[in-house]
Amino acid sequence: MEIPILQDILIIFALSVFVVLVFHRLKLPSVLGFLATGIIAGPNGLSLVKATHEVEVLSEIGVILLLFVIGIEFSLKQLASIKKTVFFGGGIQVGLTIIVTALVFILLDFSWSEAVFTGFLFSLSSTAIVLKLLAERNEINLPHGRMSLGVLIFQDVIVVPMMLFTPIIAGNTADVTTALLNLLVKSLIVLAVTYIGARYIIPKLLHEVARTKSKELFLLTTVVICVAVAWTTSQAGLSLALGAFLAGLIISESDYSHQATSIILPFRELFTSLFFVSIGMLLNISFFLDHVGLILVLTVMVIITKAVIAGFAARVLNYSPRTVFLTGLTLFQVGEFAFILSEFGISNGLLSETNYQYFLSVSIASMAITPVAIMNGQRLSALFMGTQFRKRVMNWQTAAQKQKRKDPVDEGLSDHLIIIGFGVNGKNVARAAKYAKIPYIIIEFNADVVQEEQDKGEPILYGDASHDHILKHCHVQEARVVVVAISDSQAIKGITSAIRNISQQVHLIIRTRYVKDIDSLIQLGADEVIPEEFETSIEIFSRVMHRFLVPIDNIDTMINTIRSDNYEMFRPKTHLKANSGDVLPRLNIECVRVSREGGLVEGKTVESAEVRKAFGVSIIALMRKNELRSSIKPSTKIKRDDLLYITGNKKNIERFIEAVSLPKV
Repeated sequence: MEIPILQDILIIFALSVFVVLVFHRLKLPSVLGFLATGIIAGPNGLSLVKATHEVEVLSEIGVILLLFVIGIEFSLKQLASIKKTVFFGGGIQVGLTIIVTALVFILLDFSWSEAVFTGFLFSLSSTAIVLKLLAERNEINLPHGRMSLGVLIFQDVIVVPMMLFTPIIAGNTADVTTALLNLLVKSLIVLAVTYIGARYIIPKLLHEVARTKSKELFLLTTVVICVAVAWTTSQAGLSLALGAFLAGLIISESDYSHQATSIILPFRELFTSLFFVSIGMLLNISFFLDHVGLILVLTVMVIITKAVIAGFAARVLNYSPRTVFLTGLTLFQVGEFAFILSEFGISNGLLSETNYQYFLSVSIASMAITPVAIMNGQRLSALFMGTQFRKRVMNWQTAAQKQKRKDPVDEGLSDHLIIIGFGVNGKNVARAAKYAKIPYIIIEFNADVVQEEQDKGEPILYGDASHDHILKHCHVQEARVVVVAISDSQAIKGITSAIRNISQQVHLIIRTRYVKDIDSLIQLGADEVIPEEFETSIEIFSRVMHRFLVPIDNIDTMINTIRSDNYEMFRPKTHLKANSGDVLPRLNIECVRVSREGGLVEGKTVESAEVRKAFGVSIIALMRKNELRSSIKPSTKIKRDDLLYITGNKKNIERFIEAVSLPKV
């Protein structure tokens, strides 16, 4: 039996291997390789692929799986924490983009309906490209990643009302009020079902499936949940991608989210590559080359306009200048849902064929630039952060905040602690400082956190700690210790440099996520760098050593050595070696309660019971009435309900347990 699409899939994947390999050698992102593959193999290139519609359907599966995995890695609690970003940030970004685009196109003699519809198209960014790149770089949970995710969620929701309004602005009458009411009711029902499923249904279902230990059944169940929720939201008038994201959120509330992610990831990578190939197939290369000058000018205009508006939305929500810049750099492209919306425009006479080709060319060009921009985002933001423009913005911002808020810094503050960042780590440091009666001041850039903590009486100041004025205002030159407890690695480096430019004496302790940052931060002036990932490793390592009965002083010595050597023992290029004589004892230690009355042991002394001779075990400790007795003598009497800590081989331990315990019923 011949499967026509199989040949096209073979061509796509085989060509992708070659093209992506070339792009990898040129140190270009693989996304660009897949786009190039689509351009080459598509109907406007070499026409190697005939079943373009079928490829587009498969590519949609890639978008669904991508959003599904993103939802799994998120949670309902995290989604609730960015609701302000979704509604306010997304609303500002979409609304301003539509207004600005419409005004420009009206000035270019387009009708108001064509101008507004064009604003609809350009207001949407690429969920698939942005979230894939952010996930690969582990940046989704960073401030600009959370901001971008919130805006993209809003765009995925708002695209449906845009489709409903398109016939209205085109002059084709339709009962949009009824449609919107139905959409609202269906959306509320979907959200309610999502919440109930996440809390009560899916965790229990996955638990029962996991108990079967069948990988096939677990995979099938995971896929069914993803497709079922996506299809339900689609039937409610929302997008499939949004439904897949909600399905991921449902599974994220269970204990099996990591396993679900691991089995879906290979499929996600396979189908998302088809998505990028299908986007490349849309480009008419002949039209692009004939109008390349105008297309490039329009692309630059779109990128700058969208970047500025997205950055402005982040600034309104009180994000830092670095996050503002990175958000703009992340959301400047035109998205895949705009392609779907453009078909509505064509059918309603709002988009001519020529303008459609311009739109496709600009969109794909902006998508192609996105991976390069995101990969170099941190470097570009570092350049931006050093500009005079940024310093003027920060001076204005600091002055404005100083007028709005009561200053928590006392003029005579000295020999104090400065805490930069008030997340979990910052709060714990502040709690310890308060308990020890150490004077401290907190610097935090999240305005909501500042206001909330000020209401609780915390000495917290709003500001960017990489700005000299903020540090001097907190008397960093008179402080004894500064603790930097934030997640953004680039921001940490900027803060470290700023502190050392003011004071060389203050003791600087920095918390970082990765051990790879230790050397660079110490070179910048940090006194102590505590990597989060290896502190976790030390805790695990410590507990393992305790289990193997390594002496506590030896464990403490090893931990101190690891920390004093800046975790060199745990680095990939070196290995922790034990001396040839250091053999850890394979001791079996068990705790057993004496419950058999009048047995071979109860009521006797250790000597008279002949514990070691009769059973081959040694009693190393005894617990009686919550009092631990670690010194066991031959004259020690064994009583009922004593807890005995014994050691020996497993067979002898089992014999002893039978002698002192009640027989099993």
